[in-house]
Amino acid sequence: MATNETLKQQVTTQKQNEVAKETPKTIGDYIEQMAPAMAQALPKHMDIDRLTRMALTTIRTTPQLKEADVPSLLGAVMQSAQLGLEPGPLGQCYLLPFRNNKKGIVEVQFIIGYKGMIDLARRSGHISTIYAHAVHENDKFEYELGLHADLKHVPAEEDKGAFKGAYAVAHFKDGGYQFEYMPKAEIEKRKGRSKAANSKYSPWATDYEEMAKKTVVRHMWKYLPISVEMQNVVTQDEGTGKNIKDITPDEDSFVVVDYPQIEDGAEDDQ
Repeated sequence: MATNETLKQQVTTQKQNEVAKETPKTIGDYIEQMAPAMAQALPKHMDIDRLTRMALTTIRTTPQLKEADVPSLLGAVMQSAQLGLEPGPLGQCYLLPFRNNKKGIVEVQFIIGYKGMIDLARRSGHISTIYAHAVHENDKFEYELGLHADLKHVPAEEDKGAFKGAYAVAHFKDGGYQFEYMPKAEIEKRKGRSKAANSKYSPWATDYEEMAKKTVVRHMWKYLPISVEMQNVVTQDEGTGKNIKDITPDEDSFVVVDYPQIEDGAEDDQ
């Protein structure tokens, strides 16, 4: 006959086995577990299955993401869901791993890409067209500010020359427009505010001109006719968002945290 101690041990073992079955063992398991919460956050035009596939592909192709702090990584994926932006080759957003030397761990910084900024601006419903272009030394480029602001750009067809700067233009449905030009020196200044920009995984290293165009669009952001809520979306960009809900592997353990920031100089006004 089993003793009370034996029965207790059997019950404990059974519970441990049940927990082991329920506890995620891979990043894929974690993402699958938080998929229902992400689906609730997604805009209507997004598909949760596609988003999870894109996230997992990004993680598989970026080795350092596999070593990242799990809550930090899942939080970045959740941010992409909340904003309705896909991480990966489309350039809507990026999941950038960086080492937090104070904590001794790899954390993940969420970065909105150029195409992501354009997509968010278009969702306002007040913008008919928005775009940005890189300017090179051999292009014919002129711009004028003042009462009659004007901008002319004829790209060189063959030898474009070195990158010179970037500009962004937004046409509003009410007939108005806004444009901004930023020379390379100013773009480099904004890029240089972050140590993360020098990471080999950073989009600054792989998609420099796209990030340069995004920098100008972001600078123009405050002049666009979009909602306060959409204006505040930019505060979530590049790890500077505050009080973003972090989805942990245990859905009963939702916590509000200050999102990871790059030590000694977070991105500002990229």
